[in-house]
Amino acid sequence: MNVKINSKEVELKEGSNLLDVYKDYDATAFVAKINGTLKDLNTELHDGDIVELLNFNSDDGKKVFWHSSAHLLAQALLSLFPNAKPTIGPAIDEGFYYDFDIQPLTPEDLKRIEKKMKELVHQKIPIVRKEISREKALALFKDNPYKVELIKGLGDDETVSIYEQDDFVDLCRGPHVPNTSFIKAFKLLKVSGAYWRGDSNNKQLQRIYGISFPTKDELNDYLKMKAEAEKRDHRKIGREMDLFSFHEEGPGFPFFHPKGMIIFNELVNYWREIHRKDGYSEVRTPIILSKELWIRSGHWDHYKNNMYFTKIDNRDFAIKPMNCPGGILIYKSKIRSYKDFPLKIGEIGLVHRHELSGVLYGLFRVREFTQDDAHIFVEESQIEDAILGVIKLVDKVYKKFGFEYMAELSTRPDDFMGSVELWDKAEQSLKDALNKAGLKFKINEGDGAFYGPKIDFHIKDCIGRTWQCATIQLDFQMPERFDLTYEGSDGKKHRPVMLHRVIYGSIERFMGILLEHFAGKLPLWLAPTQAVIMTVTDRSRDYAEEVYSKLFDAGIRVEMDERSESIPKKVRDAQLQRIPLMITIGDKEVENKTLAVRTLDGKVKFGVKLEDLLSMMKQNIKNRELKFELN
Repeated sequence: MNVKINSKEVELKEGSNLLDVYKDYDATAFVAKINGTLKDLNTELHDGDIVELLNFNSDDGKKVFWHSSAHLLAQALLSLFPNAKPTIGPAIDEGFYYDFDIQPLTPEDLKRIEKKMKELVHQKIPIVRKEISREKALALFKDNPYKVELIKGLGDDETVSIYEQDDFVDLCRGPHVPNTSFIKAFKLLKVSGAYWRGDSNNKQLQRIYGISFPTKDELNDYLKMKAEAEKRDHRKIGREMDLFSFHEEGPGFPFFHPKGMIIFNELVNYWREIHRKDGYSEVRTPIILSKELWIRSGHWDHYKNNMYFTKIDNRDFAIKPMNCPGGILIYKSKIRSYKDFPLKIGEIGLVHRHELSGVLYGLFRVREFTQDDAHIFVEESQIEDAILGVIKLVDKVYKKFGFEYMAELSTRPDDFMGSVELWDKAEQSLKDALNKAGLKFKINEGDGAFYGPKIDFHIKDCIGRTWQCATIQLDFQMPERFDLTYEGSDGKKHRPVMLHRVIYGSIERFMGILLEHFAGKLPLWLAPTQAVIMTVTDRSRDYAEEVYSKLFDAGIRVEMDERSESIPKKVRDAQLQRIPLMITIGDKEVENKTLAVRTLDGKVKFGVKLEDLLSMMKQNIKNRELKFELN
């Protein structure tokens, strides 16, 4: 029979599977797509099959590898705790977890489980898929109520797939790696409580999180990155720099302190400056809008579980989770003409989305955040140029912060609004624009918004992590639902096309990313305190106050440290606050009317004239430069 493996025509014997030949084409592979569907390597091939071998470098490969690692964890745990009841063990964005109905586990338990996992890896235990009847599956898992519940929830399926690895059997769709020896490097990270099905009315289980890689070097690199990330945790930096806090009186709602507001406002100021130059007009829309509006927009049907509600004058209202319906009402407030296009309406809009308490995480996952939103209304012929304009703006902003980025195109989801034809048209428009911009991109099937496909931009920070921030969504649906029109050059009414887009995404989240990317050592223009003046003796106080006044009057965010502490102590405190410039004034500086200036990288320059320092600072801040160098 003839099959195609990694685009190569191959002749194989009838009944062959990929385990027989995969090493000839990709020795690192452990799973495959056969005719577009993920399958185990031991799946029997048929004439005409098209095969794509996958390894850990692909997203699908990672998910399979991590899901197999979860099964390895479950097998090891059950060999040590035979009375435990396994529930579910999926791959997640970074690694895997498995939930067990078991007594609370300790760090020592995790070490024992890890040791057992290593033994199972060395045994090279085959991982074998089987199809059994629904009745047999119910009998097989009769002592595990969680698995029984899952089987009963499978609908009308007559058969159920299970995976066996030695004496361990799990209910699973698969696929998996061929045997346990493929999972060479792993680490169990932590254990926490988790409710069955995420419902606090159900029993609390023990959730074990882990990470795994095909090689020990990859695992070691990951653990080093995690250790570095912990040092850069924006929540810790936020406390040390007195930027923001969270309180039980408002769970998931950040409280910004004065210094945090400086960073926030500087980001907004930069946003306003570049958007004004790019032809955007800024608007503001209400936070609370009627139920009827959200029904019309489709959010009531597609997003209701993430929204907050209230009543006013016996009418139902919702707190906005998105700004777009408000922007649409502004569009409808007057007759529009093709001469108005492209019409760019921007909003620094506060939105609220209901998040489960278990996923709240500093500024990264909150219930209230600020979107740097904008909506662009265009004719169909202007779509490509409008998208290219946003891509150019994204590029400008991310380069300002020193970020590399990559693009991803998300296509029609299962719960889409509108016709397939319009969706295909919208997706093709985004592809054409990306290709014209020369951006490499990957397709993320089925992850578009319910009203249109989108381009997501993922930035990479200094330790290699990626963060999804900017988005461009192309929308033919909202103009239809709200009956938006404009008068064309032919004097007739036409339907506009709408683009939704953000650059930062969430200003709060972007701020958290910046704090971790720079480890709190923000560029001078963003730093809450840009300089601190440290006096050596009381004799230097008068000159220090003179320097302070000149810096303050020039718009520099400056503080004075006149405490009767040693200079090393003052320097340490300033470094903890990540203040970019530390100015020391002692008797020599008073006598020569100069300054001793230290930067956060430990460099010190003596004999600096105030006017020279001020000129360098003002130029650096004006240009919003990433680094400050003492000339």
